[in-house]
Amino acid sequence: MFIILVNYKVSIEEIEKNLVPHVGFLKKQYKAGNFIASGRRVPRTGGVILSNMKDRTLLDEVLNEDPFKQMNLADFEVIEFTPNTTNKQLSFLMEEPV
Repeated sequence: MFIILVNYKVSIEEIEKNLVPHVGFLKKQYKAGNFIASGRRVPRTGGVILSNMKDRTLLDEVLNEDPFKQMNLADFEVIEFTPNTTNKQLSFLMEEPV
């Protein structure tokens, strides 16, 4: 599982001008099953995306399609982790033992 921290490099006004293509990208990734949650950071300095993709290389390829990245509007920090404890509603996030 991955946490993607999106850090804006430009003003919020510039982000707002380019929000529609970014949202389209997010919708495409939800439909493909690549993302499970996303939203704005507080304060609004960027966003957060949760991905249940298994392969970091494939995730990087997906993130390269994000218009925010293509237009150099944001930096992306990817944190990989393995959930081993969750509440009952999120137990599906835990990986099966190998």
